[in-house]
Amino acid sequence: MCSRYSLTSPHEAVRATFGYVNAAEFPPRYNIAPTQPVGIVRTSHTKQREMALVRWGLIPSWAKEPAKFATLINARSETAAEKASFRASFRHRRCIVPADGFYEWTGKPGHKQPHLIRQKSGDVMGLAGLWEHWLGADGSEVETMAILTVAANRDMEAIHDRMPAILKPEDYEAWIDCSSGSSVGMGKLLKPAAKGLLEIIAVSRELNNPRNDFPEVQEPTQKSLL
Repeated sequence: MCSRYSLTSPHEAVRATFGYVNAAEFPPRYNIAPTQPVGIVRTSHTKQREMALVRWGLIPSWAKEPAKFATLINARSETAAEKASFRASFRHRRCIVPADGFYEWTGKPGHKQPHLIRQKSGDVMGLAGLWEHWLGADGSEVETMAILTVAANRDMEAIHDRMPAILKPEDYEAWIDCSSGSSVGMGKLLKPAAKGLLEIIAVSRELNNPRNDFPEVQEPTQKSLL
C-alpha cells in the first residue's frame, strides 16, 4: 500500500527527468495525502508528455455518486487489468506519478512509527499510476488517479508486504503510450524494485498528521534501516 508520498525536488529537475513539454511549477510537498491535488505525467491528446494536476483517489467513469464511492488510492498490479474500477484506465489512461519518497508505518495504533523510503541515489522516482476522467450529469468534471502496487522487495518486506510499482526510466515511454488501447505486456513493467535500490529511514511522528507538510517531517529519528 502507498498512502503518503513526497515530491520535494525542484520542478526543473522533475521536468528534466520526465520530459513533459508544458511549464509546471509547484512547491515542495513533504506529506502528500489522499484526496489532495497531485501532479502526474501522461501523454496528451497531441501525443506529447504533459504534467497534469489531478486528485489522488481514482473515481471510475461509471460511478454514479463519487461522494459515496470508496477512495481508490491504490490498485494491485496483479489484478488491475481485470477489475471493473481500473480496467479501462489500465488500457487507455496510464500515467507516471513523480515522487522522491514514499512512506510506510510500523507499530501498533497510537504508536505508529513512520518510515521514509527513497532511492539511495536521491533521484526522483516514477511510480506507475492510472488516471481517470469522471463527468457528472450536471456537467461537473474531475480527473483522479491511483498508484499501482506490487509485492514488497527484499528491502521493504520487513515493514510491509506491498510497495508502489517503481518504473525503470527506460520503461516510461512504453508505460504512458496508450495508443494501442491495450494493456498487453504492461504487467511485465510492474515488478518489485531491485534489492539495494532503496533506503528506509525512520522519521518524525509529526508525519502522522497529514496537515503537517514541512521539511521537519522527514527528520530521521534513528539510524537508517537500510
